[in-house]
Amino acid sequence: MLPFRPAPVAVAPMVDWTDRHGRYFLRRLTRRARLYTEMIPAAAVTRQADPGHLLAFHPDEHPVTLQLAGSDPAELAHAARLGVVYGYDAIDLNLGCPSGPVQAGHFGARLMKTPWLAARCVAAMAEAADPVPVTVKLRLGVDHRDSPAHFLALVAALHDAGARAVAVHARKAWLKGLDTRANRTVPPLRPERVHALKRLYPGLPVIYNGGITTLDAADAALRRVEGVMIGRAAVETPWVMAGADSRFFGDAPPAESRRAALESLDEAVALYHGEIGHEPTDEELRDLGVDPDVARSQDGDLPDVLE
Repeated sequence: MLPFRPAPVAVAPMVDWTDRHGRYFLRRLTRRARLYTEMIPAAAVTRQADPGHLLAFHPDEHPVTLQLAGSDPAELAHAARLGVVYGYDAIDLNLGCPSGPVQAGHFGARLMKTPWLAARCVAAMAEAADPVPVTVKLRLGVDHRDSPAHFLALVAALHDAGARAVAVHARKAWLKGLDTRANRTVPPLRPERVHALKRLYPGLPVIYNGGITTLDAADAALRRVEGVMIGRAAVETPWVMAGADSRFFGDAPPAESRRAALESLDEAVALYHGEIGHEPTDEELRDLGVDPDVARSQDGDLPDVLE
């Protein structure tokens, strides 16, 4: 499996925000920050006649990670392999989402309560995705299972199973009593717990997530870890990402002004229609149990990525 080299800055996966259209807009602001898909249930990928409906993306979105959710190792392995076929740069397992539907499916943050199963899921994904790296996004704990010992043991199990990096939302999740929105801000962040993880596992790439709203804050966090995720700020005040390329990668920004970003987006909408990052071959689709005739449009091309 290839090593995972975190970008200094990434945009966190966010449902309803980091879909293919949101990611393409973010590429008008930064070419180099790593982008993530929304959290996508593995079952939604594997049980569709046309996986491209969820997985197709524009080549400009690279580097981009597919984030999956689930608790069935075989189903996650199948979805991970599909992610490789569609050209993703890495595959991530969500162990941090506390939403009600996610809990009902026994995945997301709830999967942190069963470290043995989480490790089996990672191992299955890593084998299926090889050589593309598999990573994990998780929290410090769940409900009252949030001791440092429990967290470090979980990370050790995930790493041993094949996780090449971990992104840590530096607070635990409350599965009962708090809704998804409240879980973004309660309880307080514990960055020192993430720093302790990095000291204990210096060879494991660690990405910090939680409360980063400016590039100055990202820069400060990078003194302790390899990467930083910016979440809500990237979609509520997206211009914050416009300085990322020059500050962290030494590259000129894609747009010099908000107006230029919007103008480039207008021009790009027409170019975006119908383009995807990688067109799987008929053989690749058949190997994964997908009928190429169903997965393609009538003229033989993959379906348009804009609905």
